[in-house]
Amino acid sequence: MTERKDASANVPAGPAEVAHALSGTSETRRLALADEAATTVAAAALARTLRPGDVVLLAGPLGAGKTTFARAVIRTLTSADEEVPSPTFTLVQTYETTAGPLWHFDLYRLCDPEEVFELGWEDAVTGGIVLVEWPDRLGRLCPARRLELTLEPAAGADTETGTETGTETEEGSRRLLTIQAFGGAGWAPPPPPSSLADYSAASSGRHQ
Repeated sequence: MTERKDASANVPAGPAEVAHALSGTSETRRLALADEAATTVAAAALARTLRPGDVVLLAGPLGAGKTTFARAVIRTLTSADEEVPSPTFTLVQTYETTAGPLWHFDLYRLCDPEEVFELGWEDAVTGGIVLVEWPDRLGRLCPARRLELTLEPAAGADTETGTETGTETEEGSRRLLTIQAFGGAGWAPPPPPSSLADYSAASSGRHQ
């Protein structure tokens, strides 16, 4: 694996910073997400770039915000009131979005990487947009071309986690987001709106 350069550390995440960090370079980028709204901004910025064939791996400990991030991506591509249950028990949920079919995997309960094929993995990676929580469960099946996002609670952030099921319950709102692109993955977002309010308006109004 090629060594990645660390381009930034704990950069506060506004729309411009999110767009720059998702530009698909070989550098490692870190963003500070100050609150739930900042997490939604980052997810919306990513969602606007996704196309079938894109694989996004969401890593991080319990309660770090993986499901929150995935839910915001899905709602950006469907509608603001789309029901987005955590696939902790079903392992996968599928959606028809404005960008194409989307598959949301939660592999926390996977015992063997090969079990992912029973969930429609091959169809997902060849013809859909793929979001994967707990991607370490994939082992050697991890796609070479991928965008890896790692969410971690910021220092001092409080989290409560459902340790029995792997379900993220009450999540701390301050997080750190680390972004790495592998295998030539190149997400190049369009110029971002100038403010968080613009993002919120764009996300809520695009499907009306």
